[in-house]
Amino acid sequence: MADLATLDELKGRLDWTLDADEERIATTALEDASDLARAHAGRDWPTAASAPRLARTLVLKACRRYMNNPSGYTQSRAGDETLGWSDDQGENAGTVYFSADEIELLEGLGGRKRGLTSVEVTAWNSRIPRGPAGLVPTQGGAPFPLFAHEEEPW
Repeated sequence: MADLATLDELKGRLDWTLDADEERIATTALEDASDLARAHAGRDWPTAASAPRLARTLVLKACRRYMNNPSGYTQSRAGDETLGWSDDQGENAGTVYFSADEIELLEGLGGRKRGLTSVEVTAWNSRIPRGPAGLVPTQGGAPFPLFAHEEEPW
């Protein structure tokens, strides 16, 4: 599948001109970010034009973050050459990744909703008897009041 953003779009978001190695890295970062975006959204957008603009923006944002710090450094020092990594990003340090907010946006673009859902479950080919609101059917007796009914509170 095609990347959701182009190399030229990514170059427009960077503060420097890419050399040949950086262009190769940026191309693979665009591919990785596009695959991740599709996975989080649960959608297969075959082309960049078929993807929502926000999805393309999030791919470019993740790639820009990666290109600015491909090794995942959290500190650097010129004198005595000190470099530091942090476990804050965990397995995402030094890779293309989406933040939790970006993942939530991608899930929303794909129609996925987080949260608790109540689903009615029944046996195959069965029918649920419907009675008056607030009353539960019983086996051979009068309906049982499960919760307060506006007309007949208990």
